[in-house]
Amino acid sequence: MTELAEIVDPRHTALVTQECQNGSIGSEALWPALATAAADAIPNIAALVEMARAHEVPVVHCIVAKRSDFRGANDNAPLFKPARRKGGLQTGTVAGELISRLGPSPTDFVLTRGHSVSPFSNTGLDSLLRNLGSRTVIVTGVSVNVAIFSAVMDGVNAGYRMVVPRDAVAGVPGDYAQTILEHSLSLLADVIDTSEVIDAWRQQ
Repeated sequence: MTELAEIVDPRHTALVTQECQNGSIGSEALWPALATAAADAIPNIAALVEMARAHEVPVVHCIVAKRSDFRGANDNAPLFKPARRKGGLQTGTVAGELISRLGPSPTDFVLTRGHSVSPFSNTGLDSLLRNLGSRTVIVTGVSVNVAIFSAVMDGVNAGYRMVVPRDAVAGVPGDYAQTILEHSLSLLADVIDTSEVIDAWRQQ
């Protein structure tokens, strides 16, 4: 078994999708430039989700969904303003739903947060991963600018081995996202290609 196959061994690995929602990268995108940047990543995320299910790797979809009156939701950063628009990332709206290409499957987990910028912040993700016996977390989705960066940092601080498939995440502008991956996230996570993860799982 190769080193990567050991790192992403299905027995102790979980796959996390971050904000892969209609309102983020789908038909109701509130950040059109981000949706455009994520277009090439979506097939890779879907491939990882499908392969994870086939190898009994837990799939956890982390989404944002706020109350329709936005009560209790963050408003302390410019990033939150688009999500507070009418029809934005709200519970019960199309924009708040996971993109259909990813499911969810009945075997998946869906965690919802109404505040913060990290899927680890008061969502139960850490407890869920520990209860599942996960030591490695593969994180996908958007955006490299903020939420993916935050997830990796929080995951490392919590003791997880973090893996970021570079072609299954997106940020804007694209060259800036690549710079973050190369010069920051590569210091905290194993930054690899989707195909490498899939090949490693096929070795199991």
